[in-house]
Amino acid sequence: MHTESTDPRASRVMTLEAFADTIIPGAKRSPDDHAIAGAAEGGGAVAAGALTLLEDPAGGLAHSLEGLADLLNLHASVYAGEQELSLDEALPAFVALNYDHRARMVQRLCHPDHPEKALWVGLALFSNMAFDSAAHMSTHDALASGHPGLMTIGYAKPNADGVWRFPRYSYGRALANLHPQTNSTGSLA
Repeated sequence: MHTESTDPRASRVMTLEAFADTIIPGAKRSPDDHAIAGAAEGGGAVAAGALTLLEDPAGGLAHSLEGLADLLNLHASVYAGEQELSLDEALPAFVALNYDHRARMVQRLCHPDHPEKALWVGLALFSNMAFDSAAHMSTHDALASGHPGLMTIGYAKPNADGVWRFPRYSYGRALANLHPQTNSTGSLA
C-alpha cells in the first residue's frame, strides 16, 4: 500500500502543484523538486501562482482542495496498480508519477465520460487562469514581477503613466466610433 507524506499540508500542496504542473508544465525549482516534473523550460502554472489562485476563497474551490488532493492521490494509486508502477512511498501517489503518467491520468479524469470530470476540469481551468491571466493579482503587479504566463503570451506593458493605449487597432480598423462623451482616459465623462 502506498503511504503519503506525514505532513498533510505538504502532501496537499505537492499534489496540487503536480496537477497544475501537468496542465501547464514548467522547469523544476530545484533538483529535488518532486511536484514539478520539469517537462518544460521556464515557469509554468505553478510559477504563475496556480496554488495561490486555487487557495483564494473567492474562487470557490479553497474548501475542497484537501479532498481533491486526497481523491487525486487515490486515483493515482489505482492507476499505478493498473500500470504495475512502483511509486516512491515517501511521496503522494500523484506526485510519485512521472510527467507522462500524470498527463495520462489527467486525460482520463477530464474525459467527457468520467463521472468526476467537472472536478478535474475545474482544477485545470484554475491552473490555466493563473498562467494565462494572473487572475490572482493585479495586471500591473504581474507584469512588474515578470509573471511567466503573461510574459509567455506577450502581454503588452502599459505606457509610462500605467495606462494601456495602443497606437494601432488590433484588428487593423476601429470597430466602433467613440462615444461623444469619452474623455482622454477612455472613460465616459
